[in-house]
This record gives sequence, C-alpha cells and structure tokens, in this order.
Amino acid sequence: MALDLDTDRIHQLLHDGARDKIYPGAVWAVGDSRGTQASGSTGVLDPERPDEPMQCDTVFDVASLTKILAVWSTIGSLVEDGKLQLDAPLGDLWCEVSEHPLAQVTARRLLTHTAGVPLRANLKNLYGTDPQDVRDGVLREALHRPPGEAVEYTDRAALILGYLAEHLSGQRLDALAADRVWGPLDMTQTCFGPLSPEAAARCAPTELDDSTGTHLKGLAHDFSARLLGGVCGIAGAFSVLDDVATFLRYVLDPNQLSASPGFGTNWIKESLQIHTGDLTPPRGLFWHPAPGTTPEVDDVWVHYGFTGTAMWVSPQKDRWAALLTNKLYFTRDREPLTQVRNTFRSLVFA
Repeated sequence: MALDLDTDRIHQLLHDGARDKIYPGAVWAVGDSRGTQASGSTGVLDPERPDEPMQCDTVFDVASLTKILAVWSTIGSLVEDGKLQLDAPLGDLWCEVSEHPLAQVTARRLLTHTAGVPLRANLKNLYGTDPQDVRDGVLREALHRPPGEAVEYTDRAALILGYLAEHLSGQRLDALAADRVWGPLDMTQTCFGPLSPEAAARCAPTELDDSTGTHLKGLAHDFSARLLGGVCGIAGAFSVLDDVATFLRYVLDPNQLSASPGFGTNWIKESLQIHTGDLTPPRGLFWHPAPGTTPEVDDVWVHYGFTGTAMWVSPQKDRWAALLTNKLYFTRDREPLTQVRNTFRSLVFA
C-alpha cells in the first residue's frame, strides 16, 4: 500500500528552497519498513556548474548525522554486546579517565546531553593540533556543570563517546562503524573522509574554504573532524540518499532486513523515548522529538546535520524520511532551512 503523501507539495517546497538560494540543491526520500516509497531531487550540485543537476546519488557531507550513523549505532552494538552499561560511571569502565572529572559521567548522560561536559569550543585553540593532545585534553577537561543539571547540546558528547567506542572495541571509529553497521547494512557509499577523487567528484560542495578560495568538497566541513584526520564522533562521515534510507528502514523495523548490524530492537526502543524527565529540551538517546511534536502523540524523532542534512523516524507511524541539502554553500543562517525542514516534516508525518 502506497503512503498517503502529497509529493507535489514536497516537490514544490524543495524546488522553492533551491530557487530562493536556501541551498543549491536537495535530495529527499520517504519510506516505511518495506523500503523507499517516494523520493526526488531538485536544484544543482554546484552553483558554479549550473548545468549539472543535483542527483539522488550525490554524496553529501552529512555532518552531525555522523553522531547517529557512526556513534549512536556502534554504542548501541556495544550495549547489546554487554560491553557497555549506560549507567556505569566512565571511570569504572575506562582507566584513561578514572582520575579525571569525566570519571563520574555516564554514557547515558552523554547520549542525552546532560553530562555537564564543556560546550563546543575550538579544540585547536585549547589543545593544539596533535590528535593525541586533543584526546588528552578532551578526556581530562573539567566539567562545565554537575551531571544531570541541564540539557545542553555539545559536540563533545559525541567526541567522547567515539573515543569510548574505540576503547571498548579496540577499533578506530571508521573501522568499527564499517564492520558493525555500514557493512552489514550494505551501505557501500557511506564512509569517513577525506573522499577519493572519484567520490569527491560526486560530492555536494559545502562552505567556502578561505585557505584555498574554493568550496569544501570531499573534505569534512567540521574543523574538528579535519583536525582529527577526518574521523571522529562529531562529524566527518559522507553518505548518499540510498544508504541513509537503508539505515532508517532498519531503525524503523530491524526485523524487516536480513542484515545484522550490532544493534537491534532493544537499543532502538530504548533510544526513542524521553530520558531527560522534566528537563528541557527533552531528549532521547541522541535522537530528540521533532520540533512542534510531542513523543506520546506524534512519535516523530529527528537528528540534524549542520551542513543541511536531516533524518526523521516514527515507529508508531511506520514512516521515515531523509532530507539532504548543502545549504552551507550559501550561508550559516539556520532559520530559512529550519522553516523548510519543519514544513517537510509536517507534510511527511501529517
């Protein structure tokens, strides 16, 4: 049975966004536990090449969707393997932090952004350019506030969880994600950068790099990811619409696919519920309720990427959606894309 979906309005919405230069181009897909039911593209890959349209196989710097595709998923696999207890103090699991303030923090606190770790800061200015110095600085830093006191989004949560996943698995995050998640799901075009020249040629460019005078393409926009060689929990992954769709279909119903990534129904159910009590804004485990919705009524969960990417999932409605853009090509102003995203979500999950 086809989804009840007004694809004409979705096409018009996204076409207008490209026309108004909110983004050069966009690709989108909507589906359910059976697979993709509708998809499309609009605009151009690169405004400097206006005859080259955006394609559904365009490669995107997915930015903070890395936190879901690589960190949330691999942390889930470690939890379901019994290698990580969400409420155990990190100092009990990880000798590297046992003598530092991070020892009292739990993985659950990091996943809900209630750990009290410092807010985003320039890692280079704080710790220098050596990856080991950055790691040492992040893992030894004093807390910003007591754990559990407030919900404060910070990229450090994902960076720390990425380091934790590497410690518990004995693998670097890119290899861990590929082995546990991307490989089993046949997400063959999802990887950390820098991209090969062939893949970079199909990549949507993002922000202008002042050092080269060209837009970043095949290199992570996120400076922390570039500083750490392209691989970290904050950002750095690249993907295509089909791979994101496969991932979301699995999240919606793991039993529909024969693939066996390390996380499954228990982890997904645990993640797609509120863990922050009366604190605001409410959070699940890295996922959060879509703006303008309530978990009990709407059950629509979302995660965004700074470059202009987003993905939603609703087990109750048996529906998922992905919207990938390179809005960062034009501006860091979030409001125009926020309006597009919210309207897109309302059209998909009405």
